Amino acid sequence: MGVVVSQSIKNTVTTYLGFGIGAVNVLFLFTNFVSDTYFGLITFMLSTANIMMPLMAFGTNNTLIKFYTLFKTRQSQNSFLTLMLFLPLAIIIPLGLIGQFSFEVISNWLSQKNAIIKDYYWLIYVSAITFAYFEVFYAWSRVQMQSVWGNFLKEVFHRIGATILLFCLYFEWINVEELIDGIVGVYILRMVLMAVYAFSLRQPVLKFQRFKNLSSVLKYTVLIIIAGSVANIILEIDKFMLGYYVDIEKVAYYGVAIYIASVIGVPLRSLHQIISPVTAKLLNENNKVELEKLYQKSSLNLFIISGFIFLVIILNINELYLLIPEKFSGGLVIVILIGISKLIDNLLGNSNAILFNSDYYRMVLLLGVFLVITTIGLNMIFIPIYGINGSAFATFIAVVAYNIVKIVFVKYAFKITPFTLATLKTTFLVIISIALFYFWEFPFHAILNIGLKTILFTVFYGFLVYVFNLSEDVSKILENILRRLGFQ
Repeated sequence: MGVVVSQSIKNTVTTYLGFGIGAVNVLFLFTNFVSDTYFGLITFMLSTANIMMPLMAFGTNNTLIKFYTLFKTRQSQNSFLTLMLFLPLAIIIPLGLIGQFSFEVISNWLSQKNAIIKDYYWLIYVSAITFAYFEVFYAWSRVQMQSVWGNFLKEVFHRIGATILLFCLYFEWINVEELIDGIVGVYILRMVLMAVYAFSLRQPVLKFQRFKNLSSVLKYTVLIIIAGSVANIILEIDKFMLGYYVDIEKVAYYGVAIYIASVIGVPLRSLHQIISPVTAKLLNENNKVELEKLYQKSSLNLFIISGFIFLVIILNINELYLLIPEKFSGGLVIVILIGISKLIDNLLGNSNAILFNSDYYRMVLLLGVFLVITTIGLNMIFIPIYGINGSAFATFIAVVAYNIVKIVFVKYAFKITPFTLATLKTTFLVIISIALFYFWEFPFHAILNIGLKTILFTVFYGFLVYVFNLSEDVSKILENILRRLGFQ
């Protein structure tokens, strides 16, 4: 786990830096500098673009990771990489033409509930392209086992850009329409910077020549579009459908709650950047012993770390909502439901990497399509009845069901499971922590309350994880922290 742990730690720090900046943007700057309508519009735009991204990328970002290690000669690698660069255009160009000739039909459908969406129809398309090619260039660098700079661009860069633009709006140097254009411009710049870095690691040599396994590559690429779409739809379909059913400003209220809960998913996002190519390599080598070790270690480490983040949020959620405008504070149920689903995602470790880089991805895709249909159906049922809370219910049910299926399928296909005795001990630790700390209330300002409770809980949680040595990797990290603080 050497390179995995090293880069995962760096990615986690970078990602949390990005989420910290994003938290300031979402919880304070957007909520105070931008109207609810335009905040909801931006949330809807970016979520819709993320839903489109796997289709725009044509699955090449996943295909790069799965097949790159199979090509041993420079010539075959160049042919493969050339295909990966140009294949997304096979979808991007036709979709652009369809969008041009069907502008009125599509834009009118999108803006049935909220007319403001129609004016930003093409920005959704442009954003989806930049998201897609960013992921392609990022995968290009990840197969070279370099993920840290790409993770900085993915998690931090665009959020700093948004912060700058929001202050420009506050000082009236730009208007809100220019803010939206600027946000899209930041994503375009991010894509260009990622391309420059990726090509500095491995300069592209355009070689339009057929290579071995071309049919397998194309078949996987087409099918993996569905896999990527399933993952993104589950993450983003709630905000898209809310824009169709409710007033656009309510999408902003929902987006704030989702952002708070999404912090719990950071460890998995960080680990995935480097562990996916490592998993693909073990699968290509048919090394099931190391694969099982990686599966269990990734599950346990992610569960311990994400469990800590989950508890910090849940234990302080009431105080946190006192710090933002009251109209955004109705998302407690959303935070809890989505938070639990993110915790379960982390508990599954590198299961996604195992499934999508193996020969069993076809079956998973079928299950994923069924899940997407179920998710959309649940949203259609729950949103009209429960509003934004209904969307959280739908997402929670869908994610939990999908994760159960993945656990069962990996167990069936590979005869491995992510759970150990330490998993059970960590579960008890999470439950005990909630029982001990949730009802603690201090008679101080919300910020001071959050700080005090977090410090006390951190000492308690870290002490038990270290004393019972729940994870060797986490214990080593804690030892390094204690050593730097002068306690060892």
